[in-house]
Amino acid sequence: MEFDPEAATRAYIDSLGPEQLAKAAAYTAGNHWLLLWGLVVSAIVTWIIVRAGLLDRVAARFAGRGPNLRAFLVSAVFLLVSTLITLPWSLYEGWWRERGYGRTSQPLGDYLGQDAIGTALMVLIGALFLTGVYALIRRTGKRWWLWSGALTAAAASFLLLLSPILIEPLFNDYKPVPPGEVRDALVVMAKEAGVPPDRIFVYDGSRQSNNFTANVAGLGGSVRIAISDVAFKGASLDEVKAVTGHEIGHYLLGHVWRGVIVVSVLAVVFFFLADRLYPRFASAFGSRAALADPVGLPVLLFIVGVLGLFAQPVMNTLSRMDETESDMYSLKTVGLPDALASALVKTAEYRDPRPGALQEILFYTHPSVERRVRRAMEWKAAQAVRGPVVQ
Repeated sequence: MEFDPEAATRAYIDSLGPEQLAKAAAYTAGNHWLLLWGLVVSAIVTWIIVRAGLLDRVAARFAGRGPNLRAFLVSAVFLLVSTLITLPWSLYEGWWRERGYGRTSQPLGDYLGQDAIGTALMVLIGALFLTGVYALIRRTGKRWWLWSGALTAAAASFLLLLSPILIEPLFNDYKPVPPGEVRDALVVMAKEAGVPPDRIFVYDGSRQSNNFTANVAGLGGSVRIAISDVAFKGASLDEVKAVTGHEIGHYLLGHVWRGVIVVSVLAVVFFFLADRLYPRFASAFGSRAALADPVGLPVLLFIVGVLGLFAQPVMNTLSRMDETESDMYSLKTVGLPDALASALVKTAEYRDPRPGALQEILFYTHPSVERRVRRAMEWKAAQAVRGPVVQ
């Protein structure tokens, strides 16, 4: 009987069952609405902080301490206060709702503890970055937005370099893949791809999420491929190989560097537009601070947030291209289309596998699971024409 990619794809997706498919669709649609509500929350927080005059008082108190220190302190206070104000929303979005959909089993205390660590890092790193932005505004004048794009590229590269070494271990425990047939298989795959075998890890992703996932992070010598223990424990050997092949594809195809370039270019565009839009937004929020004054930071970041929301379709399109390339890399080098398909179906528990075309374009960072499974099945069919189907 001739192999039918469309029928095979339908069978894979339908294997989730109507109840799980409906739950995934509801969860995914809710995530999309959260983007809009998050913008509303951001506007409210911006209005509260501007109207309260908190940053004006901080700036006035440290007026004689030098512009860089003043910018750092104002930025740090804003980042901390805005995080505290939005804590109820963050708690709902990141923990309560996730538990409601069965996407996390993390205790509230652990969630809040890790959130506190993340907030401390965000305040420190964010304030340092914003201090640099305001220094560039003072020193480069009307071209500050261009120089700030270069600063963003440097900051993104620095964070990518350090994240696997200093930041991510604060939240999860990364260990080498334990001895056994899985490790033996991954070592062979890594050597064939030119990836150091000691850069493939398993981490306790189940601490925060029940999602079936893996990722690649870092730059240069800090690059590592990490597989969540959820995926490691809940997958067959072939599924682990197919997923690892996908992540090796990200590494070898330079997707991390591509991401740095995209973020840097978008930063230039965002800062350029923010420079033009700032007076109107500042007036709307009742701020009298000039663009070069750190007191106007809430307005500046709100503008960047709005622009980021509108730019999501562009960023998502580029991300989907990366994911497609990595899927094809896995298929061509590992040659396990059914294993890749069955692994992808497990991600459909938290990502509607059958979105509408517009929904996918606007909101999806990955191609839909249905599209990815169909591509794997079409690849399998093509191999059947050329010779024996790879199993």
